[in-house]
Amino acid sequence: MTSILNRRLAGSFALLALVMTPPAVAAQAGPGPALAPAAAAAAELPLGPAGLSETRTTTTLQPGVTLTTIVRGSTDPADVWTVEARIPAGSTSPDPDAPPTALSDRASAEELADRLRADGFDARVEEVVTPATADYAGGSLGWRVRVGRFADKAAADATLAQMVAAGYAGGSVFTGWDGSPNDRGPWHLQVLTIDPDTFNGEIRASFGPDIENRETTSALSRAQGATAAVNAGYFVLDPASGAPGDPAGVGVYDGRLLSETIGHRPALVLRDDATGTTVERLHWVGTVRGHGHARLTLDGIDRVPGLIRNCGGTADDVPTARPMHDFTCTDSAELVAFTPEFGASTPSGPGLEAVLDRHDRVVSVRSPRGVALPRGFEAVQATGSLVDDLRATAVVGKRLRISTSLQDERGHEVHTRHSTSIVNGGPELVRNGQLHVTPRADGFVRPTDPSFYYGFSAKRNPRTFAGVDAAGRIILVTADGRSTESLGLTIVETGAVARALGMIDALNLDGGGSTTMVVGGQVVNDPSDTTGERPVGDALLILPWAA
Repeated sequence: MTSILNRRLAGSFALLALVMTPPAVAAQAGPGPALAPAAAAAAELPLGPAGLSETRTTTTLQPGVTLTTIVRGSTDPADVWTVEARIPAGSTSPDPDAPPTALSDRASAEELADRLRADGFDARVEEVVTPATADYAGGSLGWRVRVGRFADKAAADATLAQMVAAGYAGGSVFTGWDGSPNDRGPWHLQVLTIDPDTFNGEIRASFGPDIENRETTSALSRAQGATAAVNAGYFVLDPASGAPGDPAGVGVYDGRLLSETIGHRPALVLRDDATGTTVERLHWVGTVRGHGHARLTLDGIDRVPGLIRNCGGTADDVPTARPMHDFTCTDSAELVAFTPEFGASTPSGPGLEAVLDRHDRVVSVRSPRGVALPRGFEAVQATGSLVDDLRATAVVGKRLRISTSLQDERGHEVHTRHSTSIVNGGPELVRNGQLHVTPRADGFVRPTDPSFYYGFSAKRNPRTFAGVDAAGRIILVTADGRSTESLGLTIVETGAVARALGMIDALNLDGGGSTTMVVGGQVVNDPSDTTGERPVGDALLILPWAA
């Protein structure tokens, strides 16, 4: 990975040739008493046993911006390929019709293992135990069933094919992804550090031409001539859950709130000059005020009414008003505002829509919903029982004012300017310099579905995460995963690495197949999707200073 990155950077940036093995710490080159790169904050990363080989290579991309590539450990011969079976509900399950899961109770797991052995497969049952976090007790998540130990994926896939032919379900996995603290690697990370004291460019979030479509991080980067970029917040991927590309959480771009908060999940708050970066838990308020000074409360901004990706909305949402990651809550009666940034047309469907001109005057009220908005126009859509409320409030020729605001967890209003960017994330990783991983508060724990926490948090995955250090520097990190070349990180490991890199406040961003870092318009990490770089909802761009 290091050699590939250096070839991509050759001729574009000045390589500082800072390759080191802990406990040495490299200092950033340049005149005067410059601070060491944030990536050198700890002697070694807290991954695997102490004393593993670790190299760090730091490159200056532009004044105030460095890229550090970290490679830790090497292939562990103890890690093998295996087949992980999907466990159907056993005879002791309270719901025998429940769909198969990765984890189950021990009795159901043993039943499946017995059937597999009877059919000639080398099955074993393993308990999955996860560490505690700031708001989650951890402990036993359940039991999994695995078959065989293989030197390579091809052999595991061959056994999987035999299992499928026999009526079983599952997938081939590498045991290095399990999250054992004894694994010896390897891990590949890319770390961007932006020092506001010497930075002479801009950092901003971008969603591309419109909210409702997805673009790759590299396309977003090239479109604005960015020096570097990383993918940012969670977003809608499946059209059944809303408009693909719509942020699934708060989004502020050029100072404009274009996506509402999810409960009080954490967000990264940035100014374009890289000063004053914070990790905040935000809450939003939106209203529509129209004829007769009637005031209606908004449910959302720039999203399909009735579909709340990651939940965390209002009390009448089904099944919950609390955040629930990678789940789409529903609400049959909603009021949603649309800005010019959403896209060419607003979502179509039953309900009512009021279209506003540039002066907030209602130019039309129509049913059903869905219209191509003239440039600069806005709209408000209502569904269900709120249709009559909007019809009474939105009068053609009269003003209909849309107002939105953000508040922090202390209830103070967050004032955004054109220079402000905010991207969503979760869970929180570090607070006030201490490990503070909050999967329960942020919707990553499902009491009735431990397999979700197992897959997202307890197992190693590609991760993108961000934060700020004590010197006010912004730190953006990608960790490759889902391969034998880089194992990825559990969510607890992600917090520990963020703290080891010097972050005093940090949060997890969208990861998995979305994890992407771009330098000079080229992808410099190894995205895990088999199709290559994944189109995403938004990205954080580091732009050079424009004369």
